[in-house]
Amino acid sequence: MTKKRSILILGILFVGTIFLLLFLLDTVSKNDARVSFPKWKTLFFSSQKSSLEEKGRVRRVVDGDTIEMENGEKVRYIGINTPESVDPRSAIECFGKEASAYNKNLVEGKELRLVKDVSDRDTYGRLLRFVYLADGTFVNELLVREGYAFVSSYPPDISKQDTFHQAEATAKNEKRGLWNETTCNGKK
Repeated sequence: MTKKRSILILGILFVGTIFLLLFLLDTVSKNDARVSFPKWKTLFFSSQKSSLEEKGRVRRVVDGDTIEMENGEKVRYIGINTPESVDPRSAIECFGKEASAYNKNLVEGKELRLVKDVSDRDTYGRLLRFVYLADGTFVNELLVREGYAFVSSYPPDISKQDTFHQAEATAKNEKRGLWNETTCNGKK
């Protein structure tokens, strides 16, 4: 009987240790963008995924990289920056109005899926999100690929940085939008 009890206790300790390690790895991966264990997270922490995504309808477009949702939340697109078109502290930058108009045509009044990376909000209180249309179109990437935005990644929110750099290379090579000689030629 004591041998069975010892085996049972060892088994419980082993399973407990595994779950403790998984919890610690999950905590480390949240605090350090360089560490990621997506297979483990979806297997053991799948309930967390829902908190990283939300849906909502766009009330209005603020500019090329910021929107306001029907619930009043402002959302700043992660990993990109469009030329300024509404900041009262600075002049309208080259292609700013075009970027804002393109974003407006793309998302205003539409239902979007908003996905969090690491940070929840920026210093202005805006939600930081990757933005997707209902058909799956990745809005952040599309703005860069079509030449309406520059890559602008800030750690720890860098999980899509390579995607954005590839999109920017495409826009530059094909001289789209900001990269065209007749518009900004890559300058703000």
